[in-house]
Amino acid sequence: MPSPRLGATTSRPRGRNPASPAWKPGDRWCLCAARWEEARSAGMAPKVLLEATHIAALEVCSLEDLKAHAVEA
Repeated sequence: MPSPRLGATTSRPRGRNPASPAWKPGDRWCLCAARWEEARSAGMAPKVLLEATHIAALEVCSLEDLKAHAVEA
């Protein structure tokens, strides 16, 4: 089964060159829930677009944590 996914938005995606002109603040991409939870635990969680977040992400992340990092579409 694929990893639960959630919609994330930030200016510095992990594993990407933040200086790349291809990435701008507010860009969106898909992030697996386990990686987001890892970032949250380290105090580095990106913002989340709840409307783009798969319900299965709740198996890994708490709704309260997701809401605390939520942005409007």
